[in-house]
Amino acid sequence: MKAEIIAVGSEMLTPDHVDTNSLFLTDRLNDAGFRVHLKTVVGDDEGEIAEVLQAALQRSDLIIFSGGLGPTEDDLTRAAVAGVLGRKLSIRQDLLEALRVRFASRGYRMPSINERQAQVIEEAEILENSLGTAPGMWIEQKNVRIALLPGPPRELRSMFESQVLPRASRLGKGLRLAKRVLHVTGMTESEVDSQAAPIYKSYPGVQTIILASPGHITLKLSRWVEPGENPTDLDELAQAIGRALGRAVFSTTGEQLEEVVGRMLSESGRSVAVAESCTAGMLGMRITRVPGSSRYFLGGVVCYSNDAKRKLCDVSPDLLRDDGAVSPQVATALAQGVRKALGSSIGLSITGIAGPGGGTEQKPIGLVFVGLCDEGRSEHFKRIIPGDRETVRERTTYFALSKLRDFLS
Repeated sequence: MKAEIIAVGSEMLTPDHVDTNSLFLTDRLNDAGFRVHLKTVVGDDEGEIAEVLQAALQRSDLIIFSGGLGPTEDDLTRAAVAGVLGRKLSIRQDLLEALRVRFASRGYRMPSINERQAQVIEEAEILENSLGTAPGMWIEQKNVRIALLPGPPRELRSMFESQVLPRASRLGKGLRLAKRVLHVTGMTESEVDSQAAPIYKSYPGVQTIILASPGHITLKLSRWVEPGENPTDLDELAQAIGRALGRAVFSTTGEQLEEVVGRMLSESGRSVAVAESCTAGMLGMRITRVPGSSRYFLGGVVCYSNDAKRKLCDVSPDLLRDDGAVSPQVATALAQGVRKALGSSIGLSITGIAGPGGGTEQKPIGLVFVGLCDEGRSEHFKRIIPGDRETVRERTTYFALSKLRDFLS
């Protein structure tokens, strides 16, 4: 069955806001047996919202609106949908009273402008909003179902999971999109495809998508399966590609690289401390995204200047003078220094030239070094990372985590 998403809000037609709701909705609709074949972002214009809906009614089985249910003059989804369907829009007194009670419970008097959030399209089912003031609606129009959901992601996700997904799953009749995902590090997109293509081409019924992100490659395998069907071909394909790519595959369960490294540290009973120059805390931030990371992450030092490297990580002034801050010698010394300073099992460091200035012919922009050490080993790794300043910094954190994973193996 076909689903269509219509995101309402003029702010999403500017460079300042991104429609993240559609990503969530697509994933969950696939699980419910719907293929999302169109996504539209439309501004706060009643006529344009109506025009998009009129077209959607001719081509989709399920239409999901997000946004445009607020209290202000530019929240026009209710009016546009009611107009296209030829249904009345009227205030429900029970919803109006519930809104007043919600405001009063928070110590506020409800502004009169919020009364429009109690407007309901004729014959629509109310979708309760436990996290906000805008109720949603579920509407049946001949053979098409329409869901009106609020724009704030927290409210939309809660409402969809509890009230829309069960309805959609019944319509999907058990059909679902089965998926297998491999996360790969240390390889380029073209390298991954050159090794994986001869394998996945022998499975023509499986859709294969290779996506490049700043620090890793994601390979997605999927196909639609009937109720009760076990997609063994997906498992076979994922295993075959995994064998071909070897250790470059760091996860087949959806774990991020920092989660994999964190699990390895926990299982080994080891700890890590980091010293960062060009990434200035980004590596520590990534590691501590993982709940429970305090068990194995002792802390980090941002040593941007040479003085900081010397004072905080005991890097020799001779090394800094003779080899330069961006060098394998200093990367190693930083790792050793932070390990000693914080008492960790492992020291991990980053130093590099993120740009846009500071590069030379011998040390170009994008040159980074990662240092690693424990009680018995000291290693360093070099890479030249292309891209702008933020891309270099972000990819460097992945590079460092990838090398830490290897170090722990």
